[in-house]
Parts: sequence; C-alpha cells; structure tokens
Amino acid sequence: MSAGQPALFGAPQTARTSDDYYTPAWVFERMGLTFDLDVCAPPEGVPWVPCDRFLTMEDDGLTTPWTGRVWMNPPYSNATAWVSKFIDHRNGIALLPHAKSLWHSAIWDAADVLVQPPKRIIFVGGDGDVSLPTFFAAFGPKCVAAVSRLGVARVAA
Repeated sequence: MSAGQPALFGAPQTARTSDDYYTPAWVFERMGLTFDLDVCAPPEGVPWVPCDRFLTMEDDGLTTPWTGRVWMNPPYSNATAWVSKFIDHRNGIALLPHAKSLWHSAIWDAADVLVQPPKRIIFVGGDGDVSLPTFFAAFGPKCVAAVSRLGVARVAA
C-alpha cells in the first residue's frame, strides 16, 4: 500500500464475499496468455489464473502500483475505481459487466478492443450465472490478440 493513503479494506479477507466470483479456466486456456499481475485476487489467488503475482483485498489493488500486464476481474458491486485505474494503466485484460454507469462509457471509449464472449460466462465459486452479461476490454497488442480469441471483437476506431 502507498504511504499516506488509507487502506481500502480495514482487515484481510477471511471469508467469501458477494463479489467472489472467479473467471473459469477455459477463458485463460483460450487466451493462452500469462499475466504479470492479478489485481483483484482472493487470498492465495486462483490456481488456474496464469499470473506471476496477485493482489488481494489486504494488498489493496487500488493503492498498490500495478506493473506489467494485468488481469482484472474487479468487484462488480463497485467497479468504478478499478476501471479508472485499468484505463490509466493501459496494459492488460479486464472482464467486466455491462452496466449503466459512467465507467462503462469510459472503458467503451478507451479500450483498444472490446470482446463479447460467445456465451454467458458461468463464474466459479458463486451461485452460478451472473445476472449481468459480461464483456472483455483489453489494452496492448498481445492482450488484444489474446482476448480476440474469446468472441466477437469491436476494435477501437
């Protein structure tokens, strides 16, 4: 955590929350890409997410600097700050819900590519199907190529 900034969460995560829905392994298998950092991971990470490091609630991914290619499946209950930081970072792939929000318009305009998956994603660890359809946003050539293998791509103009 950065000096002088308050912690996002007051305590480490010790139990599953309503935001703990994990991206299924087939997504990563199809992308065929390794990430440097998972910025929104549960304690101990998710074993099938191919990344070198992960940030948990305790690490506070909003105040910890991001480096390299990031994977982001943020807490959908409050994605605004996460999407803003992802746009600023401009290197990685995010899995996001379609939502009526200002951040949705911002990522829609900023991303190098947006991809609609061919089917609704069934998340691991939750109650099953998420109630909102999802999409992928990517920045950077390797990420664009990887995420384009997941569905119909809309390349930024």
